[in-house]
Amino acid sequence: MTDTTEMHMPRLNEPAPDFNAVTTQGPKTLGDYKGKWLVLFSHPADFTPVCTTEFMAFAKRYDEFRKINTELLGLSIDSHFSHLAWIRNIKEKFGVDIPFPIIADLDMNVARTYGMIHPGAADTSAVRATFIIDDKGVLRAMVYYPMTNGRSIDEFIRLVTALQTSDANGVATPEGWQPGDKVIVPPPATTDAAQARLGEGHECVDWYFCKKAL
Repeated sequence: MTDTTEMHMPRLNEPAPDFNAVTTQGPKTLGDYKGKWLVLFSHPADFTPVCTTEFMAFAKRYDEFRKINTELLGLSIDSHFSHLAWIRNIKEKFGVDIPFPIIADLDMNVARTYGMIHPGAADTSAVRATFIIDDKGVLRAMVYYPMTNGRSIDEFIRLVTALQTSDANGVATPEGWQPGDKVIVPPPATTDAAQARLGEGHECVDWYFCKKAL
């Protein structure tokens, strides 16, 4: 049977969908995060092993996210009380505090708005979706993982830092870029600019491919 319930797919570089949700730290809206970057991430279910490893990893890196002006917000289609019990279990069994809120999305409003429900993967669970929203409320990146495989927290810290570096300096970043690495100078848009590019003092392989240190 085909699920005809409407599901939206948000788009990059457009305002992220607003939400008003119950969380383990009280009601939260997207507007509560204005002025900060936000990593909104879903997981299939509480009390599942892969999700537990992810939540502990996010928790252990929470201070690093906050140092780059970024907050974390989890979500699953479980009840508020299930979330609270899971948080307590993680503390009791693994000794890890979960410092960020988790959305209880039993009606799937947030999950559907953000395109987290993929019927081919599971009818009533959110896949491992991750959304990076900037300090102006604009959706900047989306990453989807399958049910069976956990995410790399290193990559999300790296990606947020890369996006912030691009915004601040008008540059792009190459594959695997880390802070301190050289960045990519945007390609010239005119023939005159292309002719001038090789004399601008950058590290150039050709007119369209130049790097520089920040």
